[in-house]
Amino acid sequence: MGPDLADWFRRPGGARIAEAEKEILRRFAADLFGYYLVYLHDSDDETDFLEECPVRNKLCLCSGQAPGCCDVAALGEQLPLRTDSLDAVLLRHSLDFALDPQQVLREVERALIPEGRVLIVGFNPISLWGLWRLLLKWRGRAPWNGHFLSFRRVSDWLGLLGFDIEYTDVAAFAPPLPDSWQRKLGPLERLGRRLFPMFAGVYVIRAVKRVSTVTPLRLRWRGRSILSPSGVAEPSTRESGSMHQEAGS
Repeated sequence: MGPDLADWFRRPGGARIAEAEKEILRRFAADLFGYYLVYLHDSDDETDFLEECPVRNKLCLCSGQAPGCCDVAALGEQLPLRTDSLDAVLLRHSLDFALDPQQVLREVERALIPEGRVLIVGFNPISLWGLWRLLLKWRGRAPWNGHFLSFRRVSDWLGLLGFDIEYTDVAAFAPPLPDSWQRKLGPLERLGRRLFPMFAGVYVIRAVKRVSTVTPLRLRWRGRSILSPSGVAEPSTRESGSMHQEAGS
């Protein structure tokens, strides 16, 4: 899946979406702070859009199939990272192609520190892109073979895990047509953002992990290690049963 999606993002239609996503992510990451940001991806080998992000250390995790940027090979469902060790996590279409997207979010919640941020990019099924997926899913090619999870579903999952959504943005209202058509459909992009944001082909979410505690949490910033000593994911401290209550929605 990794190479297929990465190749699609290099083609004209995919490249336009990639640039739109990166522009939003550049803005959403501009005021993040802390010591560790993890970019979980199989879709791209460029991280230039994170250059202005103030977080000191940036680590790329991938399944081992993605080209280019990959510091640690790992599945999103089993992050080899310490609990409460990350300041920010970026999931760029990770949920769209994960075997268990709910488990990926549980792992992200576990690894983030209190008040840590998660940035999520996803394809919207309630859009012209979602219609294209229905027509082309049978080919088994990226990105049309992805889950295309709705904004509402992802928002509900985040709420169950104790996240609050801070910012959202959208892109890609025009269908994935050749460049000649895209130029003609330029007004549709501007009109869609203003009047019909719920029908965008791509959405971006920034959410913050809220934790209610009686005693303030004090984190040791110096010498923090984010990788689990055993090299495998630590068990989650959160009961996973609550997530399954939403599975039918």
